[in-house]
Amino acid sequence: MPTNITSVVLLGFPNVHCLNFLFFPLLIIIYFGTIFGNLLIMALYSVSKSLRSPMYFFITQLSLCDLLVITDIVPTLLYTILHGEFTVSLISCIFQLCFFVTLESSECLLLVLMSYDRYLAICKPLRYNTIMNHKFCVRSVNVIWLIGVIMALTDLVSIPNLYFCGPHVIDHFYCDLEPLLQLSCSDTSRIRSQVLILGIFAVIGSFLVIILSYVYIVITILKIPSTIGRHKAFSTCSSHLIVVSMLYGTLMTDYMFPTRGQSLILSKDLSLIYTVLTPLLNPIIYTIRNKDFQKAFLTFKIIF
Repeated sequence: MPTNITSVVLLGFPNVHCLNFLFFPLLIIIYFGTIFGNLLIMALYSVSKSLRSPMYFFITQLSLCDLLVITDIVPTLLYTILHGEFTVSLISCIFQLCFFVTLESSECLLLVLMSYDRYLAICKPLRYNTIMNHKFCVRSVNVIWLIGVIMALTDLVSIPNLYFCGPHVIDHFYCDLEPLLQLSCSDTSRIRSQVLILGIFAVIGSFLVIILSYVYIVITILKIPSTIGRHKAFSTCSSHLIVVSMLYGTLMTDYMFPTRGQSLILSKDLSLIYTVLTPLLNPIIYTIRNKDFQKAFLTFKIIF
């Protein structure tokens, strides 16, 4: 790797050191709560036959993404809170970025697949079981993970070829793309264009597909004559819409704003939402009002 620097320093949140005595225990609670919640969803899916449907299979994959995202990000953040900064090798920083890109890309595409599942269930119910069979679900998820890996590999191939001349300090709590590129003295326009194209595909493109799916879903639901039927149909989509709004809202807002100056604080706050809070809230959103998960949890308690 042609570079003047071999390590980088992550500063975390240097402006809130006075609140670390509150931030650290709160982050510990969120971290272990996220691990417990997402592992519980995966365990319930494994032991409960009532959850053996495509939607719950996709939710377990989303839980896996959330587990890996928070495990990739939070330990580094905890260290910076305790010690004020975290020094990591440049290559490890790049790998953290690529791992994060894989997970976030996969999560965006998983949400598209889940919206397609809801579209078929509500708009094409007679074809649902034929199309959304087990083989299709497994193959679709495998393709999604493969696309996530390929998107990360494009960064892994391109970024190490840059010349990093410093400074070696990143004012962030993880190795995000823009702060990392700012350490390079090379021309990064090609990589930025490449990331923009892939980002449009993974984030903007998938978001538009989800919106289109829900346009058809809403049109179909409004045609249901029964008020109870319409309410039931809307309730099956509400959890997914909340998760989509949180993830895409913060991702698109973060990467639409410049990262220099005062907006860097906003960028880190938004990053904290989709890397730490969203993985915690996803299992709560999908289970708190879900009767199938509630029944599965009771069965799980009886077994253990």
